Amino acid sequence: MSVFALALDIGGTKVAAGLIAPDGTVADRRVRPTAVSPDPETVWRPVAELVSELRAAAGPARVIGVGVGSAGPIHLPDGSISPVNIPAWRRFPLLERLAELVPGVPVRLAGDGSCAAAGEHWRGAGQGADDLLTIVVSTGVGGGLIQGGRLVAGPTGNAGHIGHVVVDLDGVPCPCGGRGCVEAMSSGPSMVEWALKEGWRAPVPAPTGVELAAAAREGDPCASEAFRRAGHALAAGIVSTAAIADLSRVVIGGGVAAAHDLLFPPLRAAITEHARLGFLQGLTVTTAALGGAAGLVGAAALVLVPQAYVGRGVASLA
Repeated sequence: MSVFALALDIGGTKVAAGLIAPDGTVADRRVRPTAVSPDPETVWRPVAELVSELRAAAGPARVIGVGVGSAGPIHLPDGSISPVNIPAWRRFPLLERLAELVPGVPVRLAGDGSCAAAGEHWRGAGQGADDLLTIVVSTGVGGGLIQGGRLVAGPTGNAGHIGHVVVDLDGVPCPCGGRGCVEAMSSGPSMVEWALKEGWRAPVPAPTGVELAAAAREGDPCASEAFRRAGHALAAGIVSTAAIADLSRVVIGGGVAAAHDLLFPPLRAAITEHARLGFLQGLTVTTAALGGAAGLVGAAALVLVPQAYVGRGVASLA
């Protein structure tokens, strides 16, 4: 009988779910928009629907566990979450609610950045790297760390959260409540907000990073500067993290990173400018190989490869 891990990737814009085979293959993948509501149950409903759909889609195959990566912060050991970009969920008991839907199997939770790191390390652009930082640049900016070939999530499960590394002490406010964070300069919404304030004339009433990237490719100066500014902020966060953790490789994914032709040139130039210490010279920065599936594959790894990716910082209900 075939077996699968049921994986979830919960973000501020969308919720993805999938059935993942033991070799990391995505057998079924489905996506819903993240519900926008002050009611936590309204936000929960599409998540529950996805889980029910995939359990049915598995047919006679056995679901041997549930792995979930969520935007953070996450809270251990109770397995609740308080995503910055999902205001309705504050200490939402995600692990407990999933265990009720899929009883009798392990249910494991890590930050979405940690899951992306696990996915890229297991089956993506981070294969073979003992020390790796994976960054997800999307509605927010998340990250995860691999050290010594194992996922390092930290005592609260939030290690590697590069989006809230401060790169400008006098910078703009961040959704986390701080100021000058990487996320406040490099996430899709923050880039769009900055460009609009600087005079970008968006072609639609509610523009996203997609429209901003199109404008930058057409030579719009405000849009182009938004990407340059975002790339420099990311580079500052990367160099700081690499100096602390002695990293060899950085993998960048997420919706904003899909515009790598715009983001990577200023990012790499800034890394060259700031990463002057000898042990930082070999640092490589690449795009994610798994694309939008990295978080799902990494969430599944919590179930399928626990010896490498489950430890302190991963919440679990058996």
